[in-house]
Amino acid sequence: MAKSMHSLFDGAYAGRRVFVTGHTGFKGSWLVLWLQELGAEVCAIALPAATEPSHHALLSPTINCASVDIRNGNAVRGAMQDFAPEMVFHLAAQALVRESYVQPKATFDVNVIGLVNVLEAVRATPSVRAVVNVTSDKCYRQNGSSAAFAENDALGGHDPYSASKACAEIVSASYRASFLNAHAGSQGVALATARAGNVVGGGDWSSDRLIPDLARAAASTKTVPIRSPNAIRPWQHVLEPLAGYLQLGQQLLEQPEQAAQYSAAWNFGPAADGHLTVGEVVSEFSKHWGAVHPELDTLAHPHEAATLHLDCTKAHTELGWRSVWNSSTMLERTASWYRAWYENGVVRTRLDLNDYVSDARALHMPWAKT
Repeated sequence: MAKSMHSLFDGAYAGRRVFVTGHTGFKGSWLVLWLQELGAEVCAIALPAATEPSHHALLSPTINCASVDIRNGNAVRGAMQDFAPEMVFHLAAQALVRESYVQPKATFDVNVIGLVNVLEAVRATPSVRAVVNVTSDKCYRQNGSSAAFAENDALGGHDPYSASKACAEIVSASYRASFLNAHAGSQGVALATARAGNVVGGGDWSSDRLIPDLARAAASTKTVPIRSPNAIRPWQHVLEPLAGYLQLGQQLLEQPEQAAQYSAAWNFGPAADGHLTVGEVVSEFSKHWGAVHPELDTLAHPHEAATLHLDCTKAHTELGWRSVWNSSTMLERTASWYRAWYENGVVRTRLDLNDYVSDARALHMPWAKT
């Protein structure tokens, strides 16, 4: 499979030195695997995986990796300078809304000061040419409207997690304007931010997330409490935004003359059929693993927005990026991944990646041409 993928993204990552933060997390573990298949030389830093099992450990990627806390600026800088990458993907974060209510200071320390440390390391590493900072669709200020958020909408956040991601966007814009933009008289690093909707897929064992909770309950034949069944979110398979991040990184690396166009904020979310209620996700997942037995959670919970839609027109028109898998396929592949793991100990990640690329090629996605 690996050699057949080297041509993806116009071969931008084959032989490229790429630095990743957060590789032991859910998204990061999938990204590192894909970068390997693209032929990139990867160095990654993160804290040890927070869950057992760990998707990263199951994949056992052959990469240069180290246990580094991004709150330790000297350690981040040392790791990046030693590797001397051209491309940086920043995914390390405290990524749980409800955890941010329990540990608000730690959330801001990781998501804001940790980002500052990464960007300071970039400034101290002359080899770096491009950075994709992954934030969140929850960075937008909720105004009670059901309209889809576009990249120029106001930032904000009710809960500490959302607020920290809005801060991360502001920090990124400040560093872009003050230090990294070639026109500002410094080293000329292209910096973009990526705001993705809710991601699903195999290998996420985080607490207090819908799909992992459903899978754990199905495997144990226990009922699973479902809160806010009418809440609407933009759901997508994890490979969808990762394709967007990789396509964005390609443009940052290969189109320096258009740095201003691509060094900006980008939404990556599903087509209309992926904007589903929590209840609809549970129902579709249950079709593929009938052992799910949901029940309504009537306990009081911290505030979360009732509706969140993303407007991805910019990514569609300027990058040519679109979803490959519809909502039915997304949830079928996700349920099948967990069922295979819990019932047979089989890890379907590479199969899913291979099939996703094949489907993207069949749809003539611009990044997937051979």
